[in-house]
Amino acid sequence: MALKTESSRRDIRISFEFFPPKSDEMEAQLWETVPELAAWQPEFVTVTYGAGGSTKEPTLAAVRRMISEKRLPTAAHLTCVDASQDEVKAVVEEYRAAGVRRIVALRGDPAAGIGSAYTPHPQGFSDTADLVRMLVDYGDFDISVSAYPEKHPESPDMAADIATLKRKADAGATRALTQFFFENDAFERYLERAQAAGVTMPIVPGIMPIQNLTQLKRFARRCGSTVPAFLDDRFEGLDEKPEERAEVAADVAAEQIEDLIRRGIREFHLYTMNRAPLIGAVLERLGFRRDTDIQAAGAAA
Repeated sequence: MALKTESSRRDIRISFEFFPPKSDEMEAQLWETVPELAAWQPEFVTVTYGAGGSTKEPTLAAVRRMISEKRLPTAAHLTCVDASQDEVKAVVEEYRAAGVRRIVALRGDPAAGIGSAYTPHPQGFSDTADLVRMLVDYGDFDISVSAYPEKHPESPDMAADIATLKRKADAGATRALTQFFFENDAFERYLERAQAAGVTMPIVPGIMPIQNLTQLKRFARRCGSTVPAFLDDRFEGLDEKPEERAEVAADVAAEQIEDLIRRGIREFHLYTMNRAPLIGAVLERLGFRRDTDIQAAGAAA
């Protein structure tokens, strides 16, 4: 695919998602990855947060370091499932003390797992819109929420899903970051329906470069994302050819983003899986350029 010039990418904004490490090895990998991806000058980065606060301390530690050492504009994920309002507000206060001014507000998956019934905590927030309203009352948070181009697995239909998104927008959310998808037509239809329903906040497509197709399929089944057959064709015969597989993965993600750019999209949220090489390869194909000074400074921090 033809590379774009640096000037043609200046109006494109990108952001990255990381997850908190659960072992010493994963910790080392994360802090090797962060400065490498910081060099691509993301608009912001996000750090995920486990259901019921299961990764509260690792998330907070990662967020603190990204802000204080890496100087990255960092959005901390926040869920309200299985937690009282006071417990959630205590986490918000910890985030604020750490310098967090961006939050990704999510209901969170039930502790029993995706697919099980969600029941609000007796003293908790009823849904994400309720959580967003609380954050807006603080007055100084940039608030992202989730969106689902193929609808959330718990939504009875797309109309109900769009209505949920509209409630989050009306509550004061700044933007929506979508679940990953691979069919751009589905995203465009979703965007049109959301706008027709009166949603005016930006809806930013979530892009998942494919590190492992088999694992991706398992995850996609749980979260309601479709993995189209053309991906099997693109990755056929590459299981034992990691270098070729990585090239195809970068091509697939870059092609998807390039097509969305042609459709007028200017913001993208990339799910990094805490790995830099594939994300870098995608951005190189799209004509982005790294700032090596930022990378060096981040690595030294």
